[in-house]
Amino acid sequence: MTTTPKFRGRQVTAARHPAKSVNRRGFLRKATSVATAVMAPQIIPSSALGLDGATPPSERITVGAIGIGNRGTYDLGCFLEQHDAQVTAVCDVKQVRRNAAKELVDGRYQNGNCRTFRDFRDLLAESQVDAVLIATGPNWHSTAAHYAAHAGKDIYCEKPCTKNIAESLELKETMRRTARVFQAGTQRRSLPHFAFACQLAREGKLGKLKTLYAHPAGMTALMSGWLPAEPEPARDVVDWDLYLGPAAWRPYNAKLLDGFNFEKGGGLVGGGVLEWGSHCVDLCQWAMADASVPVEYNPPVDGQLTATYANGVQLVLRETGWAPLGSCPVRFEGETGWVEVGDSGKMLFSSPELLAGSKINAVPNYPATFHVRNFLDCVRTRSQPKTNASAACNAHIACHAANIALALNRKVVYDPSTQLFVGDDEANRLRSEAKREPWRS
Repeated sequence: MTTTPKFRGRQVTAARHPAKSVNRRGFLRKATSVATAVMAPQIIPSSALGLDGATPPSERITVGAIGIGNRGTYDLGCFLEQHDAQVTAVCDVKQVRRNAAKELVDGRYQNGNCRTFRDFRDLLAESQVDAVLIATGPNWHSTAAHYAAHAGKDIYCEKPCTKNIAESLELKETMRRTARVFQAGTQRRSLPHFAFACQLAREGKLGKLKTLYAHPAGMTALMSGWLPAEPEPARDVVDWDLYLGPAAWRPYNAKLLDGFNFEKGGGLVGGGVLEWGSHCVDLCQWAMADASVPVEYNPPVDGQLTATYANGVQLVLRETGWAPLGSCPVRFEGETGWVEVGDSGKMLFSSPELLAGSKINAVPNYPATFHVRNFLDCVRTRSQPKTNASAACNAHIACHAANIALALNRKVVYDPSTQLFVGDDEANRLRSEAKREPWRS
């Protein structure tokens, strides 16, 4: 047995086969065919050789995509645009999505090499996959990330990343212990106009911070429910049990399969506070330098849910009162100035002096390409991406705690040192939920 040099950490073996007796006629026939093959023109794409500025295959980050519905397909497209990444595998519980994703990937690379999987654990077992995109329903995000980290994969995970406070803390600890690169899909951190607004707040350009405003896109806290049972498809067509994963079992219904709203908070559905909050509150956390989370959360008064940090800064979630700057708006107010920004790419300032000659290349419509690029750069350098697990953990805890105050319709007080609500058994019971077997980590 002889061995070839290791390639991307994998050792390939080449076996010697016993010689076979070949008569003269057979030898000439084989020699002729070999000569013909050698003289025939071989067309090899320049990208496969690393020519024309392309990254050689041996230097590319290989990516597997887990969950390839609408959002997952968009994210997959962002990875396919990257010159130093190569998608090699896709996974989804729905056969139609697996097939569509394979067609997309193979069309991009002009081959048929993309592998498909129904069970994400089989994809994670692929040693040639360096990193994964997790864009499943939110019931899976944290659990799948846990499995991926322990399989040695770096992770780009869509939001909401967690279902509750306990999962948030577990996610942060898992990434610390495994030293994996984790990027939450809150892509606005990688957009220049949002980054500039947060920088103004962090650097004191607005004076001492007083109030941070975030848009929740709806303030409702609902409980998970069941819809009427429908005939369950064949497992290869739709794996309903695997789709539910760690979430509580319920009968198959196509509306649940395509909507997944029941999963966003497990027993307590997150609604807009968790969905948009995972973006907007995340930006407010960034404006606070990701230092901590609010400690006091009050239910809405006149349409505004107010939380307060230990230093007195207030975080206000409100649906109305925004300038026409597009979706996902945030506003930061200090003692001497304010700034407001949204997905349109436009910004409003209390004074033009806040620009101070800065030229912001605003990017409208919140593309994820820049965030994916930041993730891949960090995979190469082993550095922390813009929305690392610690930052994602704090932003999600703030959203979950606000949602608990909303659900209980009363004030709750959270102690970041103990990660518990102070003297509040009812609120503490909503910090976590049981995971369905065998998905308990």
